[in-house]
Amino acid sequence: MIDYFLKLPKKMKYFIGFLLCCALMTYALYAQYVLNLEPCPLCIFQRLAVIAMGIIFLFCSIIEPKNKIPKLLVSFFFTVTASTGTAVASRHVWLQNLPSDQVPGCGPGLDFMLSTFPLAEVLEMVLSGSGECANVDWSFLSLSMPSWVIISFFVMFIYAMWTNYRG
Repeated sequence: MIDYFLKLPKKMKYFIGFLLCCALMTYALYAQYVLNLEPCPLCIFQRLAVIAMGIIFLFCSIIEPKNKIPKLLVSFFFTVTASTGTAVASRHVWLQNLPSDQVPGCGPGLDFMLSTFPLAEVLEMVLSGSGECANVDWSFLSLSMPSWVIISFFVMFIYAMWTNYRG
């Protein structure tokens, strides 16, 4: 099985990365619409990072980076996207682990903030977190969803670098 995977064309390996991102987003939407877990603003930013990672994988599966400069550029985009997603998810985990007396109060919804405030101010408010981001409504193997997002970004980043340089 591993030999078969290793023999796949590089474009197919990038496409598998895209499918992994699609699977993560499918579960996020399942959790939202079937399990009725409403995403907080930090969850939405994590979703955007997964989507961005998926777009990079899809782009690479269509136009494979073969030379040094395109590979470095793709590596840069994978690094920035995975780091941003991991940072947002880490902030989310930090908020979830605050003592209850230190959890910030709930803020307005993301839709309201985007329609009312400038983008820079919205980003600042979202990244400061709110009370709704501190709730742990779902866990698997005693890890919350943002913890699994951190693990997923780590796995996707390693897979992306391996595919880019070795795959």
